[in-house]
Amino acid sequence: MVSRVRVWLNRTYAENVFFMDQLRRNPSDRAVEIHATHGDPDSPVLAAADTAELEPEGLSPAAYVEFALDQCVRRGIDVFVPRLHQAAVVAHRADFQAAGTALLAPPPEAVAVFQDKVIAYEAVQAIGAPVPPWWRVRSADELVAAVEELETAGHKACFKPASGAGGVGFRVITRAPFSLVHLNGFPSPYVPLDLVLDAVRAAEEPVDWLVMPRLEQPEVSVDCLTGPDNRVRLAVGRTKNGRRRGFTLSDQWLEPARRIAEGFGLHYLSNIQFRMFGDRPVLMDVNTRPAGGLHQLSLCGVNAPWAAVRLALGDDPGEIAPPFLGQDYTVVSGPRPLRAVSLPQQRVEEPEPVRAPAPTPVDTVSGAAQALPL
Repeated sequence: MVSRVRVWLNRTYAENVFFMDQLRRNPSDRAVEIHATHGDPDSPVLAAADTAELEPEGLSPAAYVEFALDQCVRRGIDVFVPRLHQAAVVAHRADFQAAGTALLAPPPEAVAVFQDKVIAYEAVQAIGAPVPPWWRVRSADELVAAVEELETAGHKACFKPASGAGGVGFRVITRAPFSLVHLNGFPSPYVPLDLVLDAVRAAEEPVDWLVMPRLEQPEVSVDCLTGPDNRVRLAVGRTKNGRRRGFTLSDQWLEPARRIAEGFGLHYLSNIQFRMFGDRPVLMDVNTRPAGGLHQLSLCGVNAPWAAVRLALGDDPGEIAPPFLGQDYTVVSGPRPLRAVSLPQQRVEEPEPVRAPAPTPVDTVSGAAQALPL
């Protein structure tokens, strides 16, 4: 009898409820139990897990590693998918291995490169992958110089934190004065340059921003599965152009993604994002973790989370090619059950007596894929 696999996801995105669904619906028909921890008691990830626990707040990275090791031992974790404090966790891979837990994450050297976007761009450029022009900015004067150089070349300037995840802190510079235009409708990423300069000059500490040209669509996120031997097992691009989403296997996106994943040893699941700079794709960002939209590859007949767990357990799935590319689709929000009480309930080994179910609160999780007619 094949034993169950116990997988832990620590403080992760709500969309990873779909990651969990795919693990349970794995094509090997192997039993999977999922443990989840989070700081928000109403996270849908906690509700979707078999066992769940609230994470203590305010832990240093070193203290968090101790917390994580305790979780792995007490919960019998086979595979740990770390997002929070990933760098600190992977630095202690040997300790987790000694506890019987495989880490589904790259080695510390790879994580370190992509924590700082400037270091990442320099490293990626050194191996011949395409990157946009960029400036590291720490003062108002440096910001003005970068913006003027970009505008002289005919580009719109934008900035984002040199370290950070997702689109947090991303803004596009405009010369238009602040007016009701900025207050009508939905919030906009556009900010007037004079207001940004005032904020930078008034700040108690210097900023640390990456300034670059605003890149154009399509945006292509290449999901990669890479083995500990630095060989990519799976690479599929997910395209985004406005609301319309799709898939691609075009080499103009996959070739540089493979070069980055293999060149830096981005073991297991990574997500490498590109946009257009003029008429060529350039790197936008690299995530050393599974993307929130990874589950969308199921529209191509691929279960990437399960393939990654197999690989982490030493069961190499080999080269994976999607049997087909799904039709274009869009992403919509849908309800997801939450626990009826804030403290997560735990799965028990013996079934409880059947009772009439109480009304269950729901949360809305964005990420359900719906096909668009072609």
